[in-house]
Amino acid sequence: MDVIRTTCAYCGVGCGVTAGVVAGGDRGVSISGDPKHPANKGRLCSKGTHLGETVGLEGRLLHPRVDGRRTDWDSAFDALADRMRACIEEHGPDSVAFYVSGQLLTEDYYAANKLMKGFVGSANIDTNSRLCMASAVAAYNRAFGEDVVPCSYEDLDAADLIVLVGSNTAWCHPVVWQRIEKARERRAAKLVVIDPRRTETAEQADLHVAVAPDGDVALFNALLARMAAMGLVDRAFMAARVECPADFWDGLDGDPGVDPVVFEQLCTLVAAHPRMVTLFSQGANQSVGGTDKGNAIINLHLATGRINRIGAGPFSITGQPNAMGGREVGGLANTLACHMGFSEDERAAAAAYWKAPKICTGPGLKAVDLFRAVHAGKIKFLWVMATNPAVSMPDSGFVREALERCETLVVSDVIADTDTARRADILLPAEAWGEKNGTVTNSERCVSRQRRLFDSPGEALADWRIIAGLAARMGWESAFDWPNAAAVFREYAAMTGLSAARGLRLDLTAWADLSDEEYDALEPFQWGGERPLAWRFSHPSGKARMVRVAPACTTPDAAFPLRLNTARYRDQWHTMTRTGLSPTLSQHRPEPLVEVHPRDAAKEGLTDGSLARVMTRQGDAVFRVRIGEGQREGEICVPMHWTDAMSGGGRANRLPGQGVDPVSGQPGFKNSAARLIAVRADWQAFLVREDVFTPEGLLYWTRARVATGWLYELAGEGAVDLDALLPEGERLEVADIVRGMRRIAVRGEDGRLLAAAYLTRSGTLPQRGWVASQIGLDAASASELLAGRPSTPLPDRGAIVCVCHGVGEKDIAEAALQGADSVAAIGACTKAGTNCGSCRPAIAKLLQACATQAREPAE
Repeated sequence: MDVIRTTCAYCGVGCGVTAGVVAGGDRGVSISGDPKHPANKGRLCSKGTHLGETVGLEGRLLHPRVDGRRTDWDSAFDALADRMRACIEEHGPDSVAFYVSGQLLTEDYYAANKLMKGFVGSANIDTNSRLCMASAVAAYNRAFGEDVVPCSYEDLDAADLIVLVGSNTAWCHPVVWQRIEKARERRAAKLVVIDPRRTETAEQADLHVAVAPDGDVALFNALLARMAAMGLVDRAFMAARVECPADFWDGLDGDPGVDPVVFEQLCTLVAAHPRMVTLFSQGANQSVGGTDKGNAIINLHLATGRINRIGAGPFSITGQPNAMGGREVGGLANTLACHMGFSEDERAAAAAYWKAPKICTGPGLKAVDLFRAVHAGKIKFLWVMATNPAVSMPDSGFVREALERCETLVVSDVIADTDTARRADILLPAEAWGEKNGTVTNSERCVSRQRRLFDSPGEALADWRIIAGLAARMGWESAFDWPNAAAVFREYAAMTGLSAARGLRLDLTAWADLSDEEYDALEPFQWGGERPLAWRFSHPSGKARMVRVAPACTTPDAAFPLRLNTARYRDQWHTMTRTGLSPTLSQHRPEPLVEVHPRDAAKEGLTDGSLARVMTRQGDAVFRVRIGEGQREGEICVPMHWTDAMSGGGRANRLPGQGVDPVSGQPGFKNSAARLIAVRADWQAFLVREDVFTPEGLLYWTRARVATGWLYELAGEGAVDLDALLPEGERLEVADIVRGMRRIAVRGEDGRLLAAAYLTRSGTLPQRGWVASQIGLDAASASELLAGRPSTPLPDRGAIVCVCHGVGEKDIAEAALQGADSVAAIGACTKAGTNCGSCRPAIAKLLQACATQAREPAE
């Protein structure tokens, strides 16, 4: 077995992975955390742990396609170049755009940015990082003069107070959550969670501040005013290192917008703990006031001197594995390259370095405006790389219209059937994780290697090679004639000398002369060190800047009285093109749920597990209902992962509007006006089958991966042709017309179960787990299959809590009954929570429920 050290494919934590590649060519791989990597020191979350379940070739795009027909690379490059050249000649360079992704490696990003800004001559290249981290970038730029995260993960280890703003860290960044847990155990560090929802992260906090949607600025302004009133402004630091507008403090002490008792508790904690890290993420950034939120947080740290010190600082944690690398090379439309802007001096320096024939003249279109321009016909050639904007962009119905109107839509991706790829004129097969070779930069500026585990399948190529292939066809071959990824990295690292020469902190020139062998063996390194701004900020004065920010104002909408939030699930990633292939990861939340407060549910006649339609002025989508006190009254929340490929409902990004932050251009996903309507299905069903298919004409359907096939949840109105949902084969059937029950199992000629469907109009349905486990087997009898259960009952383990070890709610309840009274004790009994740790908040909540139940008197 070959053991290769690489980096995880998922979030911005940037965990090191040790991959044991099984000999034999079947792409088998064992995954474990890399104990030598500084980001995770051997720890992995559930998604990283189960990467091995997602490296198969199911659904892969393996060959180029032009206008729906398979072709070879020569023909594909010819078509690509001909259409781009014709577009530029007729409509100019700004009629061309690239929309790229934090899934790209830094080398890919660099090649795309160089081609677009230096050779096509337009800055119309933007990235899906615009959707998650652009407001943090803008806030850092306003405060520091450069997009520099001033913290390291070690600051979490040393902090006495950790404040999480808009971050369900236990679910979305579980390895960071483990560091927080350790800090609480070892140092008795306090934890504050600022979030409208009482998430599993908030459940474990010392203080949960249930701020209203977009209430963060008012809260942090009032908090800073209180710190000033308490004499906790660091006047010496402010005088030496910070520029502050004369009117900055005027009107700062407004209403914090939260419970007064909770606000006093927050002020007490902040005052008492100077070693404070504020970790902020999508909940803060994905707002039409996201940049102001970031600056409100940074203002607090600057004014109190809680920055550039061990255990202190404003820490933006990125969502994607290489969002930071894309920011560094210039993948955002409002930067040129290497943290440089578009001044005449910077443009001249970049043009000379690239030997670029036509450097762009200024910033390009940011994501939302870019797709508006596609919709309006101003952009006629769009190349989408490694992302799925037909799902992930706000007002995605509008974006789909734009993609369908585009004269030439090019998509390079690893999956053949995505919502965006379905609309492509030219489809190009790219390498996936495990095939790629290059670098990524994580949230703390740590550059790590992603290394190849397998040969590229079919005709898949690295993204930078695809870009270089087009450049050659356009006549720019010499500028893109890199022999390998190491050569691309060396060119990029050397180019950061331009930014360093202009007083910026981004400087990788020490790595610009790496040999190919040194690049292959490159160990993780952190550019800028642990305190990149310790001696000088990047503004010309060398000082940071306080930025006046004002609280956001939400206008009520009587027709849409609820506020809609969007969120991510613990075991899924983005639009599930990778995690959706894992049967293990699909257990936690197999369906998209709308989370509703009990009183809001009662108003609409909703019950737990029923269906509801969420409506906004942009669109609507159907979700399964989850009722709970963790969701504030008047607010609802839905997940962002489901696509047309995975569901006939649950498409969350149909719902938010196109409003963006005026500084960063980041869309506001977290606070949309909405309403709920109960959906009354005439029948409900579930179906298991080996293969993928798309049900049509149903009120609601979703699919989730199981070990040897797929599990479909279905609901509809009127008559249903159950047979049409099933493959050919020997049919076993039972029906009860009075109860509206029908069940069909389909066997192949060899006796294996090919599919099974269970429908009811008024009753309940069998448990899914055992039925799904029978797909591909011939062990079950006809009576067992039609009953939906084995003749010898299996233990009922309840809903799965720990996917790493397959531990259910009832397993945990039984362990608690036997005396396990802590998360650690549950782990010792069941192994739950002992791997990635992302389920530990859920275990703690279950233990609290068990303890409460034990204290209640028996009736």
